[in-house]
Amino acid sequence: MSSLFDQVKANVIGKNKTIVFPEGLDERILHAASKLNKENVVTPILIGNKEAVEAKAEEYQADISGITILDPNSYEKFAEMVAQFVERRKGKATEKDARKILQDENYFGTMLVYMNEADGLVSGAAHSTADTVRPALQIIKTKQGVKKTSGVFIMERDDEKYVFADCAINIAPDSNDLAEIAVESAATAKLFGIDPRVAMLSFSTKGSAKSPETEKVVEALKLAKEKDSSLIIDGEFQFDAAFVPSVAAKKAPDAVIKGDANVFIFPSLEAGNIGYKIAQRLGGFEAVGPILQGLNKPVNDLSRGCNAEDVYNLALITAAQSL
Repeated sequence: MSSLFDQVKANVIGKNKTIVFPEGLDERILHAASKLNKENVVTPILIGNKEAVEAKAEEYQADISGITILDPNSYEKFAEMVAQFVERRKGKATEKDARKILQDENYFGTMLVYMNEADGLVSGAAHSTADTVRPALQIIKTKQGVKKTSGVFIMERDDEKYVFADCAINIAPDSNDLAEIAVESAATAKLFGIDPRVAMLSFSTKGSAKSPETEKVVEALKLAKEKDSSLIIDGEFQFDAAFVPSVAAKKAPDAVIKGDANVFIFPSLEAGNIGYKIAQRLGGFEAVGPILQGLNKPVNDLSRGCNAEDVYNLALITAAQSL
């Protein structure tokens, strides 16, 4: 396990955090839940028919003894859940609708988080990102002052750790979106022992080029400072000016960030997604994520190509977000 996860594990162990896994029949989920339970790191909850989940666990040789398994068809608080879902959706779902919708394991699991029966949710091993995120946006919703959720990656190589955002959710963020992403990414950085120094990225450094795209980033910087005056943040920067001290000294000698940024806010999903994959594949960085941020309670999405260790690690991160 990397130093990043050693630190996260140390932070959450003993905190009695409960993470719900809607995909209780998936082999990777079962092995991760077994490990989490044996190590007493977090308390897992599996969703599914109890007999079917136990049969799969036996087939996959995953010890889930002592782990709670909840089935929407027999959940004792289902009527209460239906009522709360109808109230939360504010006229967008009838009781009949709710009873049908809450048979879906992701909606059911997300309601467990909303009702404080769990501290967070991890899904996506067998579902699309939309299947995981949509219930969270409808039920958990974003924090006050945050209009959109966003997705960050923690990029780690040896002793280096950086935050890249948004690399997963918002295709074309506007200035206010970028400001929100910057503030939330700084908070996420702190969860992983990173003292955030935030760079707003562009193809321009401090006015070296002017276009609607660069002006969007300039405005985002202003808004981010208004949202959190304590942030160490500057821009707009080309990546080299944000990361290389000698380049920063030439291109932006008066900037607050002097080539020492560790949180990088990309101007679009296109740029962010390309950027993190280049760092991962050419730079040899481990890319941890996407970690969803901006929600009232943590919900995180796995890649369908994940392994059991990925599930375990994302559960640790989700628990850390709930502290």
